[in-house]
This record gives sequence, C-alpha cells and structure tokens, in this order.
Amino acid sequence: MELWITVLIWSLVGSVVSLLAGILLLTKKLSLRFVQLIAVPFAAGALLAASFLDLLPEAFSYSDTKAIAVAALGGFLLFFVLERFLSWFHHHHEHNEKNQLHPTIGLIVIGDTLHNFIDGLVIGAAFLIDVPTGIVATLAIAAHEIPQEVGDFGLMLALGMRRRNVLFVNLVSATATVVAALMVIAFGSALGSAEPYLLAIAAGFFIYIAASDIIPLIHAEPRAKIANIQTAILLAGIVMIGLLINVAQSYATTTQEVKYSSATQVR
Repeated sequence: MELWITVLIWSLVGSVVSLLAGILLLTKKLSLRFVQLIAVPFAAGALLAASFLDLLPEAFSYSDTKAIAVAALGGFLLFFVLERFLSWFHHHHEHNEKNQLHPTIGLIVIGDTLHNFIDGLVIGAAFLIDVPTGIVATLAIAAHEIPQEVGDFGLMLALGMRRRNVLFVNLVSATATVVAALMVIAFGSALGSAEPYLLAIAAGFFIYIAASDIIPLIHAEPRAKIANIQTAILLAGIVMIGLLINVAQSYATTTQEVKYSSATQVR
C-alpha cells in the first residue's frame, strides 16, 4: 500500500476516535467525570510510553545521541513557551460576558486547530521512519486527544454554542491533523536527515503534555483512592502501549525478513 494512503487512513482513524468521544458527550452517553478519571491518566501513560519506548529509541538509532537529546529538550521547551505565551493552549477563555462569547469560541477553535496540525506533523514524521512507529504515535495522540476533544466540546457547550455547531466546528478543526500528516509525507524527501530530529521533538512534545498538563491533575486529586486508581490507569497505559510497540516492531522485523528472503530467492 502507498505510504500516503496508509497515513491518510491512520490520521483519519486518530481524528475519528477523539471526535467520537466528543459526540458521546453531546449525546450525554459520556460524562466529563469519566473522562477525567479514566481517559486522562491513560493518555499520560500512552504518551510517556510512546516517547521513551518508541520515538526516542528510533531517533537515537538514526543519529547522534547528544543531538537527539538536545532536539527532545528543544521540543519540550518549545511547547512550554507555546503554552506560556498562548493562553488558548490551556483554554483559559471562560468569560461570562455575552459580548465576549464569539471571540472566546474563536480562540478555542484556533488553538484546537493548531494543536491538531501539530499532531498531524508528528504522525507524518513518525510514518516517515516506518509504519509501526507511525501507528504507535497515532494511537498515543488519539489517547491524548480524547480528553482534549471532550474538554473542547464541553467548554463550547458551556459557552452556549449549539450542539450541531459544536460538532461541525470540531469536525473541520480535526481535518488539520490529516492535512499536516499528508504534507509531511508529500515533502518527506526534502526533510532528509531531519526525520530523527522531528521524532525527538515529537517525543519532547509528548513528554511535556504528559508531565505538565496531565500528571499534575492526578497529584491535585484530594481523594487518595481516586488518585491511586488514576495512577494504576496511567501505568496500564504505559504497559498497553509498550506491548503494542513490541508487537508492531516484531511484525516489522518479520515483514522485512520475509521481503529479504523473497528477494534472495528471486536472485
């Protein structure tokens, strides 16, 4: 299968999965509390596992260790700066004044679209390395986007936006992921040796989101029982993505061996 078709399919899958969670919120079949309890800590585990068990090892195997470490640190700091100076990254636009409603929603949409675009760049860069790495990155992003999308849906509803309009706006915003992923594939040949550094920057992005946005929520939980459950779910996310990475890498190795064996027999 052509690489761009694979990327198109998986970027669509990632977008649809996160949007489905928002749709369930709209239909009142999913509660924000459930998302906070289950999806948020799982997303943290998925992001950490994808970073430390897949993206960084892949990047290290392609380039100088120190340079990759600097790129990962750069990615971490880049998103720290973005979050520090672009307040919409955290959706801090909850105004009650009626005349501020539309600008507020506009900022939320802009922030979400840019976030989705960055996700697409990460997905595309991961697929340039190999398909298993791309799939793992896509699933980790989808896990993170579930609470993100639910939060966006909930905030827009709270600001008085109609359910139909909330769905339409988020659907359009989600296309940024697909567009960005395909752009990376289209210009992949121009990236050349930059691919491992993009993976390292993506890993820095994942680590920052998990460490800055998600894990503090677990620490802030005043009830020990709930915090323990969330910690267990975080660890479960690490284990599940770790197992997925092993399966994906084993499949990739087996496929390469079969192709090499077939090519040898033809000769």
